[in-house]
Parts: sequence; structure tokens; C-alpha cells
Amino acid sequence: MSTTTTRHEVRQAFDALLQPARFKDYGPNGLQVEGRAGIGKIVSGVTASRALIEAAIDTRADAIFVHHGLFWRGQDGCVTGWMKQRLALLLAHDINLFAYHLPLDAHPELGNNAQLGLQLGLQASARFGEQELGFLGERIDGGSFASAAELATHLENTLKRPITQVGPAQAAIKKIAWCSGGAQGYFEAAIAAGADAFITGEISEPQAHYARELNVAFFACGHHATERYGAPAVAAQVAAQLGLSHQFIDIDNPA
Repeated sequence: MSTTTTRHEVRQAFDALLQPARFKDYGPNGLQVEGRAGIGKIVSGVTASRALIEAAIDTRADAIFVHHGLFWRGQDGCVTGWMKQRLALLLAHDINLFAYHLPLDAHPELGNNAQLGLQLGLQASARFGEQELGFLGERIDGGSFASAAELATHLENTLKRPITQVGPAQAAIKKIAWCSGGAQGYFEAAIAAGADAFITGEISEPQAHYARELNVAFFACGHHATERYGAPAVAAQVAAQLGLSHQFIDIDNPA
């Protein structure tokens, strides 16, 4: 049976776990929209979309915990259109919105990258890239993939979606680097770290050439698909710690 605690205690628990002060980020981490003072139920999701907010309202949530919040560097600051619609729903229903971006990617056990590795049967032995967000390791069972094509099949079966593969298809893969979401810019750092393959959410034009020229396989598996696992893992832990109710709501996104 769940209990109720204060918004301040929930924020403290998230901050203690994710340590947002350690990161230089693209937007504010922590409480982005203040709702009611008492919290008994947390809904987690990937993005603070209108669909997620409406679903959280239907479940009588007191707080929403996401990876992609509402506010980002470079926004014009106007509360119009989609921003007005999302904020209006949160404020009308007095729901707290907590958002943690890079801190949620980086957590060594519960973050997006750690949880993606767990889903894929990978175990990290090192970190790489800016702010050490990238993970580098091997299969948990110590084996290797006979080819990039075999790894591609494994990724599609696990993530339940088609992927984009560029680079060598037949070479054996032992050392794998991964970084969820829009981390295609980490590809060169992954290559420098000695990876045979790199897994992320998206691909841009330069990475296709790097993969072919440097003989390292690149896998773009979807931004949303690679970032589905951190938010529910963190929210579930904080909810259990504080005796609260938690529900993960996955709003499908093909990107």
C-alpha cells in the first residue's frame, strides 16, 4: 500500500540519486513544474508530451518523471502553442513535473545507458566521450557476435523495431560501445576507444562515411527505443524508497 510524501522529499531523492550538479546540460534538471505539495503516485515516461500528461491525469498521478522535459536551451520563452497546452494541463491538475536529461543517461546502474545495456545483454567495463556518457563493454556471457548482421538481428528482436545499420556486415564483433538517444556525435570517440560496433538512437550524414571508412559498424536503433528504460528504473527505485506508487506509461514514438 502506497503512502504520501512531500514534493521536497521526492525532489531530494531524485537529486541524491542522479546528482544533476555534476553535469553541464541543455536544460534545467529537477523540478520543472511545481504541482501539489503531497505526492503519492509517480508516473514515469520518456518525454513530457501532451499524450503522457493526459495519461498521467487519467491515472490520478501527483507527479510525472521524464527524461525529456519541457524547457531547453535556445527556446524563445513564449508560452504559446504546444507549450501552453502542456503547461495548462499540468497546472490545471496540479501535477509536478520532474525532468532529468544527461543525469538520467549517465547513472551507472539505473540510467538509460546502463538499462539499455542490461536489455541487450551487455556489460560495461569503461566509459568514454564527453562527460563520460558513453559505455564500452562486451556481452555479459563473454561471447561475441559472429557478425554485425547477427548483432543487428539481436537489436531488432530486443527493441522490437527496425534499425539502420551502416558499415561492415560480416566482421566478428567483440567490443561494443553504446550511448542512447541522439549520441551519433560520440561515434568517433567510440572508435578511438577501440569499439568494433557502436549502438545509439540516431544517425547523421557523417557517421555513414566514418563507419565505411574506418570499418566499424554503426547501429541507429531509434531515439525513443534506446531511452525507454532509464526513467521507469529510476522512478521505481525512488517510489519504493519513499513508499509511493509508480507506473510507467510508454507513449510510442517511431523516431
